[in-house]
Amino acid sequence: MPEKFIIKTSMGDIAIALYDDTPLHRDNFVKLVGEGYYDGIRFHRVIEGFMIQTGDPLSRHDEKRMMHGTGGPDYRVPAEIKHPNKKGTLAAARDNNPQKASSGSQFYINQADNAFLNGEYTVFGVVESGIEVVDAIAVVETDMRDNPLKPVTIETIVPATA
Repeated sequence: MPEKFIIKTSMGDIAIALYDDTPLHRDNFVKLVGEGYYDGIRFHRVIEGFMIQTGDPLSRHDEKRMMHGTGGPDYRVPAEIKHPNKKGTLAAARDNNPQKASSGSQFYINQADNAFLNGEYTVFGVVESGIEVVDAIAVVETDMRDNPLKPVTIETIVPATA
């Protein structure tokens, strides 16, 4: 049975399910959620018709705005590339590395079918409800770095109860 969570954002709730066939990403996400790692982190990169990205602890601080998108734990998660980047899927962000290893904490939610990303990033979950929240976040006003002018935050992520 897949792990399920509610991402409680400042703009509404997004219910997600993590794929069982990407266990390294699933287990890393579960660990970080259990530590409260994502609490108060912003969506630091949002592009309408593409995706919304979050997971950088530096994004909690407005004075570090120019560094948003560069933070995270000091490890990568080995690639588990199996699923396509379809609208409503969660995928791990990554820097440019030949192994396509993922960021330890940053992830994005596809706001469109992004087939050009297939084979490049590990997709490790899917939105089960709340895609309208993803769509609403994707259209907020942003600066030249696609960072929302008014912070959109993850208040907390909690396990979904059946």
